[in-house]
Amino acid sequence: MTRKIIVTSDPGQDQAVAILMILGSPEAFDVLGMIATAGNIGLDLTEKNLRKILELAGRPDIPVYLGAPRPMGRPLVTAAHVHGPSGLDGPSLPEPIMRTQTKPGVDYMVETLRATASGTISIVSLSPLTNLALALKAAPDIAGRIREIVMMAGAYFEVGNITPSAEFNVYVDPEAADIVLRSAIPITMLPLDVTHRMLSTPARLDRLQALGNRCGVAAAEMLRFSETFDLKKYGWPGAPLHGPCVPAYMIRPELFQGRLINVTVETASELTLGMTVADWWRITERPRNVFYVRDGDADGYYDLLTERLARLP
Repeated sequence: MTRKIIVTSDPGQDQAVAILMILGSPEAFDVLGMIATAGNIGLDLTEKNLRKILELAGRPDIPVYLGAPRPMGRPLVTAAHVHGPSGLDGPSLPEPIMRTQTKPGVDYMVETLRATASGTISIVSLSPLTNLALALKAAPDIAGRIREIVMMAGAYFEVGNITPSAEFNVYVDPEAADIVLRSAIPITMLPLDVTHRMLSTPARLDRLQALGNRCGVAAAEMLRFSETFDLKKYGWPGAPLHGPCVPAYMIRPELFQGRLINVTVETASELTLGMTVADWWRITERPRNVFYVRDGDADGYYDLLTERLARLP
């Protein structure tokens, strides 16, 4: 079954690979548009990186829209220390030719959801949730029109990767995450608890490199750049590969395990700002608002990723 999707992204090497996986799966995804988010790097670079990825994959027909340049109520926190000053260091990708759309991304999301049959569009969130939250705030009626939100966000058992208690996508804009989690839209969350099990070992990266196509080679080069920070930080045999967990779950949910629970986000504490509190053991009576994915089959994940990237130019 093909899902109509709108993607929000702030690439980022792992998100670039996630987008390539989406584009290599046309039977699974009909990509209506992509909205650039300020996050891993500033909006001026994330929108350019989106266009670079689409041109790399031979898909300049997919429109790119500009999202908000900053979180809803806080200064922007970026991760250039991980992703490099361009936000997408590693391969040498040409400057994009395709143009960014003039319509603001939030307006595009609202108008598209209102103009399309209710329950037919999924939101694929690879980034901070700013643009989705702004759309929900501006047009509350769209909540009932969204089929589902599948997001790379949050952590509980693995706790934090930007602070001791918070995952980056939520920490950048916790107020936005709070709005989305309270929206009553069906949500699936792929948190660090599962992404930290999906390690890009040298053998797995060699498989991508060995594909020989430009997308496979570029993906390997991207991940070899961004892994440097994580290998030093964690001391694991490979770096976690976050973003592609989202399309992988949507294509083959049987590769993953999770359960429906309540997830809330801390928006006030200086110590735990952006922490996602996952009621995994169902201790409270709070509404179960998130299908929370805790584990997955790493070999199956990388097999699927390699298969889909092999289809690309």
